[in-house]
Amino acid sequence: MVETLPVGRTQLQQQRLELKRWVMAFLSSHKTLLTVLWIAAFGSVFLWQRSLGEAGFTIFAKAGPGRPIPKMRPFAFNLTDFGGVGDGVADETAAFERAILAISKFGKRGGAQLNVPPGKWLTAPFNLTSHMTLFLAEDAEILGVQDDKRWPLMPPLPSYGQGRERKGARFGSLIHGQNLRDVVITGHNGTINGQGQSWWKKYRQKLLNNTRGPLVQIMWSSDIVISDITLRDSPFWTFHPYDCKNITVRNVTILAPIFEAPNTDGIDPDSCEDMVIEDCYISVGDDAIAIKSGWDQYGIAYGRPSRNILIRNLIVRSMVSAGISIGSEMSGGVSNVTVENVLIWSSRRAVRIKTAVGRGGYVRDITYRNLTFDGARVGIVIKTDYNEHPDDDFDRKALPIVRDISFTEIYGQGVRVPVRIHGSEDIPIRNVTFRDMSIGITYKKKHVFQCAFIEGRVIGTIFPAPCENLDRYDEEERLVLRSESQNVTDIDYDI
Repeated sequence: MVETLPVGRTQLQQQRLELKRWVMAFLSSHKTLLTVLWIAAFGSVFLWQRSLGEAGFTIFAKAGPGRPIPKMRPFAFNLTDFGGVGDGVADETAAFERAILAISKFGKRGGAQLNVPPGKWLTAPFNLTSHMTLFLAEDAEILGVQDDKRWPLMPPLPSYGQGRERKGARFGSLIHGQNLRDVVITGHNGTINGQGQSWWKKYRQKLLNNTRGPLVQIMWSSDIVISDITLRDSPFWTFHPYDCKNITVRNVTILAPIFEAPNTDGIDPDSCEDMVIEDCYISVGDDAIAIKSGWDQYGIAYGRPSRNILIRNLIVRSMVSAGISIGSEMSGGVSNVTVENVLIWSSRRAVRIKTAVGRGGYVRDITYRNLTFDGARVGIVIKTDYNEHPDDDFDRKALPIVRDISFTEIYGQGVRVPVRIHGSEDIPIRNVTFRDMSIGITYKKKHVFQCAFIEGRVIGTIFPAPCENLDRYDEEERLVLRSESQNVTDIDYDI
């Protein structure tokens, strides 16, 4: 005998079935997912902008106040053990220096941990030591002093020849380290705050005679981990690892105002190798990430490339520059970089490679995969005429090589110009591949896939239609149409 369900129960089952179908349709809708991600990112930054004058904001959830600080080294100290006060008024510089001096004696015994308790810790720049963990408790905030006379001057970086903004010496960073090994900066999302507002104002008014300093700079070091903290309001670049190996940046929030905070790049790997940047949120006043390796003849002579870099699982924004950049200082070379699973939203440019005559070096073996552009003026940019030079002594015959670049699974909406790749007769772009790309555009009156002096291929169907410079292949990678001219120029910087 077949059981007959009551009418009310049958209706309930039908309602559940309809609900299940709706949920599956919602989850399978790429556009809806984009919208959800965008709303989440927008809401996070809105809350941060409302709290600029308050303690640091993070998009990562807190587990409640007063969490116990884990012991990550054989020995641990609190900053208060060395005279720290934490009221935001007292100068804590000496306390940091005494603590780090004490920790330096434990290197052969596994190192030691310095705990920064809740509070505001005002300090001038200080140096880290090897085999050290700097742990920022929940609601702990390290504040950089705003008196530039308290920031030390350092020689120019050898691969730059001079300060990046002014000739001669440069200001050091708030937290600094050289020739270190095994250093961890982490916490329960405590904050390192450079209080860069006064620096930005002096820079705009041309009152500084030296290049501004980064927030955190580690040089000639290895085995560096930065995780579970917030970095904000840097005077200049935020985290600048220079000529380092084996660096991990994970679960870090980096913030600066999206306007009027000049050159506040988020993370700038510079002549670094074996680096992972993952699970981060970055919204700053310049490039969210900019991979570098030296400037013109100085970078060529220094000869240290950036290579083996993995960037994944990020949400980034740059209203002034680009989400993910390579260059323009790339004279030592950049290779073997993978950028995957990244949402770039509300940005001037999404991903960009920039170089120029005189740079020398190379950019090669670069993979972009599973990127989403939401509200970008230009999606993909390769620019070969970025003519900023340290001086007039650069070699005009030093031509960079740009080749072996792939773009796969590139999606987006609200993009004005999806692709602008501007090679030149001197610096042609070689072996560029596009596959599985669909970008919703906002400007349809002119060509929006712009190319000049580029050789490469399109595999399968992509949107918008590619430029004439590229060979066409079907989904099985069989040649369909060979490009008749790779030097066709269709660049329009007015859109």
